Amino acid sequence: MTRFGRSRQIYVFEENIPTEHHSPYLETHPYEGTDIVSLRPRIPRDWDEARRDAGLAQLLDLLLRLNNIERPVLWFYSPMMFSFARHVEAAAVVYDCMDELANFRFAPAGLPELEAELMQRADLVLTGGASLYAARKDRHDNIHAFPSGVDTAHFQQVRRGCAPEAEQKNLPGKKLGFYGVIDERIDLPLLEAVARARPEWSLVMVGPLAKIGPSDLPRVPNLHFVGPRSYEDLPHSLAAWDVALMPFAINEATRFISPTKTPEYLAAGLPVVSTPIADVVATYGDVEAVRIADTPERFIAACDAALSLDRTAFLPVVDAKLASMSWDETFRRISDLLDAAVRPPRAALPLPNLRRSKRGGAYDYLIVGAGFAGSVLAERLASAGNKRVLLCDRRPHIGGNAFDHRDEAGILVHKYGPHIFHTNSEEIFAYLSRFTAWRPYEHRVLAAVGTQRLPMPINRTTLNALYGLDLRNECDTEAFLQSRAEPVETVRSARDVVINQVGSELYRTFFEGYTRKQWGVDPSELDKSVTQRIPTRCTTDDRYFLDRFQAMPLHGYTAMFENMLAHDNIELALGTDFRELKREQLATKIIYTGPIDEYFDHRFGPLPYRSLRFRHETLDQRRFQPVAVVNYPAAAVPYTRITEYKHLTGQVHRKTSITYEFPQAEGDPYYPIPAAENAALYKRYAQLADEQGDVTFVGRLGTYRYYNMDQVVGQALATYRRMDVGTTSAPEAVVSA
Repeated sequence: MTRFGRSRQIYVFEENIPTEHHSPYLETHPYEGTDIVSLRPRIPRDWDEARRDAGLAQLLDLLLRLNNIERPVLWFYSPMMFSFARHVEAAAVVYDCMDELANFRFAPAGLPELEAELMQRADLVLTGGASLYAARKDRHDNIHAFPSGVDTAHFQQVRRGCAPEAEQKNLPGKKLGFYGVIDERIDLPLLEAVARARPEWSLVMVGPLAKIGPSDLPRVPNLHFVGPRSYEDLPHSLAAWDVALMPFAINEATRFISPTKTPEYLAAGLPVVSTPIADVVATYGDVEAVRIADTPERFIAACDAALSLDRTAFLPVVDAKLASMSWDETFRRISDLLDAAVRPPRAALPLPNLRRSKRGGAYDYLIVGAGFAGSVLAERLASAGNKRVLLCDRRPHIGGNAFDHRDEAGILVHKYGPHIFHTNSEEIFAYLSRFTAWRPYEHRVLAAVGTQRLPMPINRTTLNALYGLDLRNECDTEAFLQSRAEPVETVRSARDVVINQVGSELYRTFFEGYTRKQWGVDPSELDKSVTQRIPTRCTTDDRYFLDRFQAMPLHGYTAMFENMLAHDNIELALGTDFRELKREQLATKIIYTGPIDEYFDHRFGPLPYRSLRFRHETLDQRRFQPVAVVNYPAAAVPYTRITEYKHLTGQVHRKTSITYEFPQAEGDPYYPIPAAENAALYKRYAQLADEQGDVTFVGRLGTYRYYNMDQVVGQALATYRRMDVGTTSAPEAVVSA
């Protein structure tokens, strides 16, 4: 079934029906009191598949034209409908995958190929359960599991004493029932075995036959196939039963099912006995009212146990389980996802509110560098201090290294490598929240080790996969790591930190090659702070960061900077070298966020930095890797990591963009190199900075420190608080060491 339209009108295409007419036509059946219209295509009986699809496409186009529908939402429950709707320009395409239809008896030929094409086109994929999600999660970048919900009030009529259906109530003995389609998914031999073993029970099967006939049914006096019932009448069937059954066969047709009837049975207050359907076991295996059995003997024993249960004892647990499974909650979540899928791509803003400098008149402050440090101080001085600020940057854009933009494919990418925001500071998060909404995001990183992709930082999952172990708790994991550790008497270097914690083998596997590539020197020559930032965990927590606040700017970093700098007191001079402005003496006070050694013309020699080269690629596929970042620690691989940005941004797109990172010595300075001789050289520049009465040095390059983004924001806010912005005299130079 395919749904067309949204909000005002929903058209539901039913399965086509053969007709003796020579031309196709649509039967329309409005649902009274709703905006839903059921459409039943009638197709000439003698048409082949190609003519049928062409006819259905014509009917669809006619429907859209007559109702003035442009760019509808196309909602597919079956890939077979895609064959005649693929040509329609849609605002969004949704694939609602409820079952593994290709595994059903008499499944149409070509169904897997059509599904692959539909998933490639889809903007949003929903699955009817956890198993379906697990089987498809790597095939789409915007896929979500929605196990069956339940109309609790409808089925709780049973608890409130609704009248049992007379036909079923009058059957002898205990009554054990099932409702649903009766087809190849039902274990008929199991039913026959149970019925013959317990002739005092009445087994009731409610529902239509499909793909099997009456002659296929077992003939046992106490096994009753009573035909279908309406949804409104189902509580009356349930009211006649003592136990609800799910006697599914374990085969390819049931491998991925997530039966809606499970929560419905429980809402009615009945205990449930099921065969071991994967989603039922995963979702309800810990609920006393749900019994799982895999043979006729065990199924009978489970039914005996269910009959003896005290309903008043298990109902509170059942109700707590069902509390989060309402259709209203499902609707809300899917509606939000659909809104996000339909929303047109956010166009790159042309910085409409940012004042481009014409250098007319004096400024209170000249700020060099439009990254986090410079932009935060510009905003604070302009809005809180009422100062006139000229913000310059040699690059033609704001945002510094956090600058993001849409590439030629329309995918939001980070020009200078991935920037993931995280902080434990409520103050910093609240400050930035003035300029952006957030997308919750917890960063996860994998390391490529041979053919495996293992979680980083090292945790219990990493160790179990790498060594084929079965470490089950933190004590086991800690003991294993201690057995590998090689104690270092005095920890001085980055190498010492890792060897001391996890030993030489894990050091060589995850750290040695990566660190050499990243920093251009052996880890034994680097300060211990380099690897102290990467912990080793004895848990299975695979989050890269454990900070209290972890999120990404909802519309990107550049949009956040635009909002931050949209103040009449701030003017921009982008693509402009600071030295040009310095000669013009536009301000008596300077805030400098560039390399401190460059400010002083490398008087004592250049401070060493590591740079990066990026190779950006757009691929004609939805997903490239399972997480945003995969590290490549092997020395033989020239790059250190690959980033796939859609994991970070949550963007829905039919293509994906990735970036390879190649560390190098030459190029824009990114990382101050943490080594003792470099720290000593920086101190000489810091002493020189102390002698300046009109310059404040802040930021990663201005203070030669490797800061995270939140630390730079915190440093800038602290710097502003120390400034005496109410006076006309220049503040003392502030140098953070």
